[in-house]
Amino acid sequence: MMITKKRLIKGTCLVIIGFAVNSCFSVKYSMTGASIPPEMKTISVQYFPNRAATVNPMLSQQLTDALRNKFLAQTKLTMINDIGDANFEGEIQGYDVRPMAIQGTDIAALDRFTITIKVKYTNTIDPKLNFEATFSRYEDFSSSSSFPSVEASLVTAILDLLTEDVFNKAFANW
Repeated sequence: MMITKKRLIKGTCLVIIGFAVNSCFSVKYSMTGASIPPEMKTISVQYFPNRAATVNPMLSQQLTDALRNKFLAQTKLTMINDIGDANFEGEIQGYDVRPMAIQGTDIAALDRFTITIKVKYTNTIDPKLNFEATFSRYEDFSSSSSFPSVEASLVTAILDLLTEDVFNKAFANW
């Protein structure tokens, strides 16, 4: 009976010590791998003008919306129109289609569609995390397809990749 009572007391002490030690540390877990300081409450994404030589008239709004949607879905930050604790601004710099794989008849078997954006990130909570960076992503497609017939799906795929890159650079510290 004495041994059981001692084990019970030791077990209870270990549980209490475990809770006490755990309460001394604050660990923030995230399913996205994001590292966002708890004092950061707001985020803003300014309109990204299209400064590429070839202009898709819908791309500026699509990119701006894709970034906003990404941050709303992956963080608990509140989107504001003014300048937030985290602010993103920039421009579209490239929108290009180029031949990639040349066949024996000097005809391209694959074409590569590339979108390039420049992003300026301002973190008012921790300014040492501010950055200006250029992000570029591409998708290859068969040259037997006309670009206008595949453009919308390629834009969607590339914007998904670009928004992931921007998110990771700003919040995942990758």
